[in-house]
Amino acid sequence: MEILTIEHEDFKMLVECNKFSHISQNAGKNVGKENLLSFYSWSDGVKSVKISDNEIENNTKSDAIFFDNADYPIWIEFNQDVKDAAFGSMLRADSENFTFRHGILAGFLNYGNEIGRSEIIVDYQKDKQKKRFTFTFEVLSQKLDYHSHWKKIIHDIENEYRLLSLDYLRRTYHSFSPDSQGDTPELIWWNIFNGEQQKFINACKNIIERPRRKFTGENTYKRIDQIRRIPQNLENLLAEHRTNSAYLYCVENQFHTNDTTENRFLKHAIKTISKKYDNLKKQIETNEKVSDNFKAELQSTSKVLDRLAKNPFFRTVGNFTGINQESLILQRAFGYSQVYKTYNLLKRAYSLNDGLYRLQTKDIATLYEIWCFIEVSHIIKDQLHITDDDVEHRNRPELSGLFTWELDKGSQSKILFKKDGVELAELYYNSEQSQTIGLENLESPTTIQKPDIVLQLVKTDITEGKKLTYLFDAKYRIDHRDKNNVDTPPEDAINQMHRYRDAIYYRNYDQNALKKEVIGGYILFPGNGEKAKVQVSKFYETISKVNIGAFPLRPGDVENRVLLEDFVSRLLQSPSASIIEKVIPQKGTFLETGNRVLIGIAKRNEDLFLNRTASIYYTGAKFPTTIALDGLHFFAPYIKGKGIRDIYQIMRIRTITSKEAHQSDEPGDDLRLAFHLKFHHAIADDFVKIDPKKMIDYAFADTTFEKWQTLILR
Repeated sequence: MEILTIEHEDFKMLVECNKFSHISQNAGKNVGKENLLSFYSWSDGVKSVKISDNEIENNTKSDAIFFDNADYPIWIEFNQDVKDAAFGSMLRADSENFTFRHGILAGFLNYGNEIGRSEIIVDYQKDKQKKRFTFTFEVLSQKLDYHSHWKKIIHDIENEYRLLSLDYLRRTYHSFSPDSQGDTPELIWWNIFNGEQQKFINACKNIIERPRRKFTGENTYKRIDQIRRIPQNLENLLAEHRTNSAYLYCVENQFHTNDTTENRFLKHAIKTISKKYDNLKKQIETNEKVSDNFKAELQSTSKVLDRLAKNPFFRTVGNFTGINQESLILQRAFGYSQVYKTYNLLKRAYSLNDGLYRLQTKDIATLYEIWCFIEVSHIIKDQLHITDDDVEHRNRPELSGLFTWELDKGSQSKILFKKDGVELAELYYNSEQSQTIGLENLESPTTIQKPDIVLQLVKTDITEGKKLTYLFDAKYRIDHRDKNNVDTPPEDAINQMHRYRDAIYYRNYDQNALKKEVIGGYILFPGNGEKAKVQVSKFYETISKVNIGAFPLRPGDVENRVLLEDFVSRLLQSPSASIIEKVIPQKGTFLETGNRVLIGIAKRNEDLFLNRTASIYYTGAKFPTTIALDGLHFFAPYIKGKGIRDIYQIMRIRTITSKEAHQSDEPGDDLRLAFHLKFHHAIADDFVKIDPKKMIDYAFADTTFEKWQTLILR
């Protein structure tokens, strides 16, 4: 299907897309047809431009035809007087996708997950003269609104991790405006100068050809016959020494000089930019993605800057020492103002607002993944009702090979959530390329596993410091829209979560034993749909059934975000036992949660229990037969008049005689119970009073971690 036709004075260009109707329809459902508009512009020589047989004007908006993850075959048929042509991309892959034969340049483009403004650039030779044609447009997302959702994602990422959105060697770019303050990394420096370089070079050449000069004076000593015009201040000296022809008179000699503050600044700016450009060029050339044509352009620009820096004009120009006051010449004079403007731009930061300067960012799939990580961290913080001071960020972006920033991965990416100094949850951005998951004691013995987001909840109600692990995987994909008009996640992504849960194990290195680790896995995807209909969808209902499912998460969708908020809230508030009880065990096995707690009155050894040093507890002659010893794992000593405070783990239970228990001086053989204990954790900072009327014989209570609070004395 032909979607674009360009009639040029030197060629005719056709762009096709076989699945365009399906792509456009899906994008309309996900984003809204009213948001599928693109801004088009092109260089000179064009006779007409048609989009699906509708002619459009230059520098106008019309229906979008370029989308992410779509193939676009392109044919450009040149006139006979064109002898050579190439696709002018900085990327090697794009250049290799196009070939020029028999007057036709043919190839294809697929923007993958890159969205934003882009260009089709064609370099060709006509009548031994090099020419370039540029067609500019916008590549839109089929799943998110580029004009609102993308900006929200960028805004949230930049607020959390400055400069993390930026990237290089992308097919698309975005407009931005300079700020007066902020960081100016090499990537920003490159993007600014790459767009301003020709203006900068032309301005420098114009200044060198027609520089601004100034008059300056220099004192010299001359004999009277060497002075052409005698100044008035020498008349008295001349009369005094008229008989001495060898007398030397001090004369001020005025002349034009290039050694001005503005020219010194020019010299400094050229040297600085030339050196910086050369360093960046060397880094860029090491990247295999860079095309040979682009490398040639880099080398050509570097040579021009080097020649300018070594121009003989600067031999009489001194070193730049700064500007003491504002210079109208630098701000307004021809040539100088362009150099001054460019140099100042290179020292500024940026804002992703509509502006004149280009900026490349990471692809939308990567940005969505980072954004989901940030969203989950914000949800955890809000549901725990803690402040920013209680959130400890141990993850910071690190510089990658080509002056761009990446987020640390694995254990290096931890965000720690605390309240009153107690750890409550840990969150990881975890895409480790290894069979060790990047977290302590977690591994995948079979194949590499790369979950995007790992959430570990710290629970102390059963075992001190026990961590429950949940996985989230952000997928910038949508499978289809079901009968309820709800977007569904990709089926293979759901299957991947099953694999994650079954493939990631916990290894106790003391015992070298593998244990299942992951409780649940969930897909985060940019789906849409009414909240009530999402709640009855298959991918959401399976969350409560098998702890595998998906949550739609997209910028601005507050209603469906609540589903994830409520889910995280339940995870944070639910006791460990109730969570583990819902985990489906393997056929033929049972799951022991160990949540039963025996509360027993401590008549003796109170001091040991107060000091948390008790190691054994003896029952009296009467122990309730209604309390089953099987499955009893924890003991809470009840101190009469105080209450309960601590939890002890029952290591073993044995029967003894009263004589062995030393509870009576008289001989006896009645049986008692001895509980061997180990201090586990405190359930409260101070003692909590228990209603003895709710205890069996005012001495014992068989309860659980969830129900023990019902015994509290009101």
